[in-house]
Amino acid sequence: MVSQDKKDLATWIVFLIYFSSLNCQTCPGDSFVNTLAKADQNGCVRKWLPVKQLHWTKKKRILITGGAGFVGSHLVDKLMQDGHEVIALDNFVTGKRHNIEQWIGHSNFELLHHDVTNPIYVEVDEIYHLASPASPQHYMHNPIRTIKANTLGTLNMLGLARRTNSKFLFASTSEVYGDPEVHPQPESYWGNVNPIGPRACYDESKRLGETMTYAYFRHLNLPVKVARIFNTYGPRMQINDGRVVTNFIAQALNNESITVYGSGEQTRSFQYISDLVNGLIALMESNYTMPVNLGNPVEFTVNELALLIKNFTN
Repeated sequence: MVSQDKKDLATWIVFLIYFSSLNCQTCPGDSFVNTLAKADQNGCVRKWLPVKQLHWTKKKRILITGGAGFVGSHLVDKLMQDGHEVIALDNFVTGKRHNIEQWIGHSNFELLHHDVTNPIYVEVDEIYHLASPASPQHYMHNPIRTIKANTLGTLNMLGLARRTNSKFLFASTSEVYGDPEVHPQPESYWGNVNPIGPRACYDESKRLGETMTYAYFRHLNLPVKVARIFNTYGPRMQINDGRVVTNFIAQALNNESITVYGSGEQTRSFQYISDLVNGLIALMESNYTMPVNLGNPVEFTVNELALLIKNFTN
């Protein structure tokens, strides 16, 4: 019997394969919402997604760094639809404008073209600090930019949170565990990280980002949250981002053999993007301050994933 998690993963794989193979103006990874927004751009009436009308006492002003990225743009969608005022900040090095263009012009939405390594001054109630190259292709190509985003950028956002007395959530990663010797990894596990390896720019800068976040918590009483994010999939992933799901799909679409390293029996967990977004919001709204793993507890072997994609692409 196929589990519901595998059925859900298979359904999304079909979705991404379809849109990745289209030879039209719809960009690979665009959601149906984005496509509809583009179709409305030249019309007389701009149609918005349904947005809740919140009482002013419940409405929050929220900053999302990396707001045009894969995770950030979905978080923008959710918080906008929940009725909050959202500021999406992005330097557009890896983020894409089309991920959030459906909100441009809305009275509750503001888009800032800005790099987090430079200070910024805005009045907000909450900060989701997601800005960082996150795929191997991006952070290994530009390790210095990655280190700066997770250190200088985090320091700037923590300073902003302190000045505005905002709640702060740092988007960390399962990569802080490095090449773990413990499976699965509890939050109490310190990890097994190579500080000078090819992934170190990402792993170690995220670990330092966590350290800075808790320094502000312990010494300045800043309300902080840390989410250690595991593998996530869904619309708006870039087909060439270097992650295992998109690597396999790209190879299959190009009629190439799917490359599996090692025995293929190593396991990975994959969570859908909306589950991650709900988890981030729940963590922000909670009183919990210690790191939290956000991922799917059900794991798949790499061989299972490769076979699934192979079957759907023939």
